[in-house]
Amino acid sequence: MRQKLVAGNWKMHGNSQSIRELLAALTPAVAESAAEIAVIPPLVYVPLCVDLLAGSKLSIGAQTVSEQCDPGAYTGEVSAEMLADSGCHYVLVGHSERRSLYGENDALVAAKTEAALNAKVLPIVCVGETREQREAGETLKVVGRQLDVVLATLKSEHEKITVAYEPVWAIGTGLTATPEQAQEVHAFIRTQLAAHSAELADTVRILYGGSVKAANAAELFAQPDIDGGLVGGASLDAEEFAAICNAIG
Repeated sequence: MRQKLVAGNWKMHGNSQSIRELLAALTPAVAESAAEIAVIPPLVYVPLCVDLLAGSKLSIGAQTVSEQCDPGAYTGEVSAEMLADSGCHYVLVGHSERRSLYGENDALVAAKTEAALNAKVLPIVCVGETREQREAGETLKVVGRQLDVVLATLKSEHEKITVAYEPVWAIGTGLTATPEQAQEVHAFIRTQLAAHSAELADTVRILYGGSVKAANAAELFAQPDIDGGLVGGASLDAEEFAAICNAIG
């Protein structure tokens, strides 16, 4: 049985004071949630979150990672080993904003996934189509290609990844895939994983990310192949994010 996971991606938001207030309100509000819960702050605030969440049920992730595994002259980069050392349990790889704003391609996403696994940091591999690709009927082709490159690159530990389906047209727009649209893509991803092995399909969690809110979380999470959510803006509001986490049945 796959435990549901809800991860809150704070993106480039927050400061020391607002994070203290957010976590002080959030931690007791999700104490009884059946979900595993992670927060993904800007990297500079990871140590603060580690301190504030000590002894709680919440895990911590990072928003990106270098593909470089060995120390070296890579100014501005942070390795997966450093993330592990700082207390990160998860890391996002291939988020649509990293792909569109910073030119991360499928091969780089796969390399980052492998680097994370080598350091025992669990990658949340993001896949998804643009609005133009959906309207052209290319959703499954795009998502399939993005995930295939990752699965083909990994030498082992495929079962330790989490996949997050995030339709690009539904991120930060207020638009949301219907539960049926989301389930269709999640089921396709599950079938793609099963092509590698039945165990992989049974083990890997697939999250939905795209304007998840308290109002739609329960219906989305009730779909058979949706194992939780990757939440953006709503994760910055303790009450709203707690309601999403507590929507897990």
